Amino acid sequence: MDIIRKTTDNTLTIILILLTLTSGTILASATITRANAASPKATFANYELAGNPFVTGYNVGTSCPNTARTCQNTEGEPSIRADKAGNFYGSSENVFCVIGGLCGGTFAWRSNDNGQHFTTLTPPNSVSVGRPGISPAGGDTDIAVAPDKNTNGLYNVYVASLQSNPPLLNVYVSTSTDAGASWSINPTSASVAGDDREWIAADGANKVCISYHAITLTNDIVVDCSYNSGLAFTQHASAFDPAHIAFLAGFNNIIGNLVIDPSNHVIYQVFSSIANSDELASCSIACHVHTVWIAVSIDGGNTFTDYTVYNNPNTNVDYGHQFINVSVDSAGNVYAVYTDDHNVYYSFSRTFGKNWSGPYQINNAPSKTAIFPWSTAGNAGELDVVWYGTNFYNGVDHPDTYPDTAAWNVYFSQNLNALVPGSSWTQVAASNIIHYGGVCEAGVTCTGNRDLLDDFGVAASPITGSAVIIYTSDQFVNSTAEPATRRSSTSPFCTQATNNDIDCEHTNIAVQTGGSTFFQTKHHLQLNSINIDNTNLQGGSSPDFKIQGENTGTVSISSVSVQLSGQPVTFTWNTAFPLQPGQSASAETTTLPLLLVVGDIYQVTITATLSDGTTETQTTSAIYTLGAGLGL
Repeated sequence: MDIIRKTTDNTLTIILILLTLTSGTILASATITRANAASPKATFANYELAGNPFVTGYNVGTSCPNTARTCQNTEGEPSIRADKAGNFYGSSENVFCVIGGLCGGTFAWRSNDNGQHFTTLTPPNSVSVGRPGISPAGGDTDIAVAPDKNTNGLYNVYVASLQSNPPLLNVYVSTSTDAGASWSINPTSASVAGDDREWIAADGANKVCISYHAITLTNDIVVDCSYNSGLAFTQHASAFDPAHIAFLAGFNNIIGNLVIDPSNHVIYQVFSSIANSDELASCSIACHVHTVWIAVSIDGGNTFTDYTVYNNPNTNVDYGHQFINVSVDSAGNVYAVYTDDHNVYYSFSRTFGKNWSGPYQINNAPSKTAIFPWSTAGNAGELDVVWYGTNFYNGVDHPDTYPDTAAWNVYFSQNLNALVPGSSWTQVAASNIIHYGGVCEAGVTCTGNRDLLDDFGVAASPITGSAVIIYTSDQFVNSTAEPATRRSSTSPFCTQATNNDIDCEHTNIAVQTGGSTFFQTKHHLQLNSINIDNTNLQGGSSPDFKIQGENTGTVSISSVSVQLSGQPVTFTWNTAFPLQPGQSASAETTTLPLLLVVGDIYQVTITATLSDGTTETQTTSAIYTLGAGLGL
């Protein structure tokens, strides 16, 4: 739904709408620095997905691309994730209400061949009324995939969406334990009635959390968590801590996405707002959101602490142009990506969100304007960023008043050294033109063209490292890979006459076919997690130090030694050494050589001795968390 106030004239439109609607863990493993100036630029192939509720047979089970021209859909504002096995899952909201005012819910897709094909799944929301394509939910879809396998040996998939009929009363969370073949649904996942722009993130095998704007509580950002795969959300918290809630919780924040680091269970919620309470005296509840913030939880989402990512001293700047984005690499480094409606920037943190470097600009010509950023991270320092970009920029117009000559593309940029300030990015247009003219960013208050809706996404395969982008287009193409959608078997839906209009709006895939990719650098001992936590929420028990890793090399590992802040630690391993290639091992101890303080960061050194006598040493950082593993 996205109720977003207009900030260009510093006026607030949300009040009228509301009245209408209501009648520890690994940080950075040893990084192999790679100069990526010469890295080959990515290439992409594009095609449309299937999900057309107006034509029988163009939905569930259809694999795209194909030559039958059944790859047609009526969806927009999509999201995408990849599981550890390399399968991709995408979701996108149906923008048309087809029967009795009930919108078509959320459509979903799965790829098990690295994005070369996507098959349309049973719509996740349709079980709420038992008929495919019809649901009282489906707005603002977001998707998450569990990092650990369930009892079926698969990864849970979660799709969240807003209730659309009646609007914004709750958040729906649909769960699949069988790779999207079937779904269960929780229509009352939010703890606060009256919700907007939800996000979802998963942890462990069965934990899932949602975040959303509680629009009846002055736009507080609420984080609710479930420990039984979304069946019930029993843990509730505000993303705003007591020291900041007085000025953050007014109608002066724009929510970004939610992410959970599977290595250490630290939860991150990004958003933009004002810098301090002093600004309220001059702007009341219609301030410019010129400060990027991040809320960090080291106790599994029970409480959050808010840190400043970047405070622009120009108080007329606004960040959050659908939307501020946060991602975490495999070494626990955190990245925030955001745009001022002109350029897209990133900042990074090596300290679990406490301290930040940046901002550093990502885009360059021909993308003189860059909006709607999204990112995904790989190994330490590897970052992919996508956005909608155009060559038009005159310093006067806002994107929603851009001329019809402004041509928009999907842009993809990659940095394999993103932890190095000033490192280079490789930028390409990953699509053909997807839209012409203005792009409205005011959510449901838009009066201009809103065909691109509010966001899209990118994910990278942990197996191949290649990127897959899911995005929206409103262009009449009518090719085999991107056929024009029809309302029936005979009636045209998208025609040349309706080009650049909602009648042609649809969801596409851009799959990487060449260029540099993630995860090309691996250690013999690939560390998946290093946790130091205290499962007692009051910190009354001893720290529990856990390590889990895998031999990804070609020779066996004879032994592994660990030091914490220079002091040796004795572990009990669950697998006898030598550790053979492909084998995993985990270790745990509650006996540590020094006294730890919750929230402090400690250096961890791991040395693997290989069967050929060589050694491999990794130095990382870990944060001592409180109750982070509770329920996992």
